[in-house]
Amino acid sequence: MRFVWAVVAFVLATVMIGAGIAQRTVFQGPKTQTETISVDDAAPYVLVDGTVLGSNAGAQTFRAQADGTIFAAYGRTDDLEAWLARTDYAHVTLGDEGDVVTAHVDAEAPVKSDDGETVPLTPAGSDLWLDEFQQDDVLVASVSLPADMSLLVAGDGVEDAPQTMSVTWPIGNATPWAGPLILGGGILMAVGIVLYILAVRHLRRSRGPRRRGLPMPVTEPIDVREVEAAGEKGVISASPSRRQLGGRTRKLVAIPVAAVVGLFATGCTADAWPQLPAAQSPSPSASVVVPEGQEAPPAVTEQQAARILDKIADQVASADETNDANLAATRLDGTALATRSTNYTLRTQLPDRAALPAIPTGDVKLLLPEAYEGWPRSFFAVVTDDTTQSDKVLAVTQTDPWSNYKLTSIADLTAETSLNVAPAYIGALQVQPDSPFLMIAPEDLAGAYADVIDNGDASRYASLFSDTDPFRSQVADNRAATKQEFDQTGATTGTLTFATTAGSQEPISLATLDSGAIVAVTVNETETVAPTTSDAVIKVDNNPVVKTLTGQTQSASGFTTTYVDQLFFFVPAQSSNQRIQNLGYSSDILEAKVKQ
Repeated sequence: MRFVWAVVAFVLATVMIGAGIAQRTVFQGPKTQTETISVDDAAPYVLVDGTVLGSNAGAQTFRAQADGTIFAAYGRTDDLEAWLARTDYAHVTLGDEGDVVTAHVDAEAPVKSDDGETVPLTPAGSDLWLDEFQQDDVLVASVSLPADMSLLVAGDGVEDAPQTMSVTWPIGNATPWAGPLILGGGILMAVGIVLYILAVRHLRRSRGPRRRGLPMPVTEPIDVREVEAAGEKGVISASPSRRQLGGRTRKLVAIPVAAVVGLFATGCTADAWPQLPAAQSPSPSASVVVPEGQEAPPAVTEQQAARILDKIADQVASADETNDANLAATRLDGTALATRSTNYTLRTQLPDRAALPAIPTGDVKLLLPEAYEGWPRSFFAVVTDDTTQSDKVLAVTQTDPWSNYKLTSIADLTAETSLNVAPAYIGALQVQPDSPFLMIAPEDLAGAYADVIDNGDASRYASLFSDTDPFRSQVADNRAATKQEFDQTGATTGTLTFATTAGSQEPISLATLDSGAIVAVTVNETETVAPTTSDAVIKVDNNPVVKTLTGQTQSASGFTTTYVDQLFFFVPAQSSNQRIQNLGYSSDILEAKVKQ
């Protein structure tokens, strides 16, 4: 009977192992699904819509083939279409029946050169891309894009884009019972081997009675001493004992059984075993609600903003090394560019003049992007300066889809306050310049603060601003020291006056979750030195900065020096009992002129 059970175990083991191996080989089927994309009407760009990439589940592997360098980038579909408005392109989408269709799209607003030729776009390096790839001849990119994102494919922007492309998705062809079948078959095989050995052993022990043989001779005792005297060590049997034979046999049997089971068990990957459902931990309810009326996505993602800020820092650092204002203008605008241009002028003629602080390249501690699909679009960022270990707040703006993001304002973050701002993946709406819902409209903020600087507590706006403002105290101390120094030599022949006005740069204001706003503005401070008599002149021999910027050493009418303050405020809602708080500031010389 043991032989029967051993045979049954062998048969079942063979069936189970064969079924498991068949599931992993001949019955498994393909592991991927590929959709070929062909573009008949050549164009310099191909836009593969997110609906095509997401038409099958799983990560997407995109492949394009053409001679030369192949470029690919992905981003929001709306951003890509806006960028492509200046050029022809092929748009790959899904048809009504789910098939892939391609349509040629003509340029809506092409840029023409002086001779009437269309100016081609350069795809590499745009701030709109969330990521980009470049490879020669064959490009393979693994992405996982949602439906609202698309993939842009091109060559160099002039030559035709690749016309042979494909998208590949993985197919879920897991065989969860292959592993158990193979392992179970291995165990049954081991059981069958054991049963077979036991059957053989039982058969040998249960043989019938043997025939009686001839009488055995009488065994004589052996005298050990005689044997030792003859030089022998004793009688040694040529046959091993039953205990020795049994133990050795078990070892020889155990080795192949363990090897077979281990081989089958280790030959199966994770998808060959049943997957238990993961334990579901309760997810916290959302603590941030998208404000009513805010439907647009944030202008930039955290990764995108970090890459943009790195580009700005690198470009400005290169401009600082050569005092190149034109190079700086590729990444700076507004007040940030104006102050750096003035600094370059001074450093060119005054070797001892210090450079302005570098744009920080540390961690982005806070990002507040504007939730807006059009242009211009902006974001605020708080970045740690690795050199000084201090935090700086930056305002960055992109004027149109084809322009780089440019830094417009930068200041040292000084206020230790907790702002109730939306997370970066939600963003914030821009507050209108004339908004009546804030304690003061953004367009009036700079003028009101300028009045407070000049008039202090006597200003009609003083009650709106916080009493703890280190910048106002710094301005007051600097003016007092400058006036005292001037009075020592020029009080009898001239006058020194101070004035503060709103800067020319438009405010940037993004809403907070408590109906307030963070507002970036500029304020101009002027110092005017003028003679009090017609016989007197104002000399600036001892002021190399004014002398360099004006190109004059003296003037009968006097000189006016302008400093620009870059300021960031938190402006609470109209109904709030809070005051306007100065979050950060920086002050640099802007210009010097002969007084008219």
